[in-house]
Amino acid sequence: MPFSDTHADYIRQFERALAVHGRGPEACAALRQVICHYFGHHGRQMAWRETENPYHIFVSEVMLQQTQVERVQVKYPLFIERFPDFASLAAARTEDLLAVWQGMGYNRRALSLRKAAEMVVDIFGGALPRTVADLQTLPGIGRATASSIAAFAFNAPTVFIETNIRRVCIHFFFRDSTDVTDAEILPLVAMTLDQKHPREFYWGMMDYGTMLKKRYPNPNRRSASYAKQTKFEGSDRQIRGKVLRILLEKGRHDPRSLFREAGVEPEKGGAILQKLIAEGFVAEEDGKYRLR
Repeated sequence: MPFSDTHADYIRQFERALAVHGRGPEACAALRQVICHYFGHHGRQMAWRETENPYHIFVSEVMLQQTQVERVQVKYPLFIERFPDFASLAAARTEDLLAVWQGMGYNRRALSLRKAAEMVVDIFGGALPRTVADLQTLPGIGRATASSIAAFAFNAPTVFIETNIRRVCIHFFFRDSTDVTDAEILPLVAMTLDQKHPREFYWGMMDYGTMLKKRYPNPNRRSASYAKQTKFEGSDRQIRGKVLRILLEKGRHDPRSLFREAGVEPEKGGAILQKLIAEGFVAEEDGKYRLR
């Protein structure tokens, strides 16, 4: 579907600013107009965009780290219903936590989320910290995620990059470039950012990036940090998921029956079990394994 005449005009204004001034404030201001116009007409509706509850936004950002939006839209309300606040999440049993998280992938995020909730309750008095530095002290929260949480939960004008933001910047600013680094992109994000409305600005950037992926060859292939996703079938990640699902749905298992049901060789299965024990997912009891 073609862009509207108004949106196409905003893009032309950006292109003129870029041609005359290069990658400077003028072009960044013009791109801001492109993003704001697009978001005003095509912004996606999502449950976590309808709230300013810091806990809800924190959960959604962790979920969105490595899971597609469509899947998060299904799981997010179920998770919030089961664990409505930091206190209930901090007290969650592993079995209950994984039951709700099932299907999201990267189960370590669920345990990190619970550990983060414990820290919020024990150290921060039950309130999500507001600064990027404090947010980064929580398990599983790096600088980019801490910055996105601060922007969405507290409308803080933080500067960060994620896959859709990277895609937008490469598409507009680096059309003839390859191996574009995040160090080149970050100052452009800072200059483009709407300081008064960072929450809506980043929503717009993410929605625009999603649209670009559907409309053009993925610009992120020209990013220096681009890496093809590894094959899931037969991977340790797939086997870990099978093992946890079996223990969740059927309870305690001896190693032989567990490996047979998961379809994994004992040597490989044993190594994966030891990792799951070390990570706090699984416990051994009288020669059988169960969720911790």
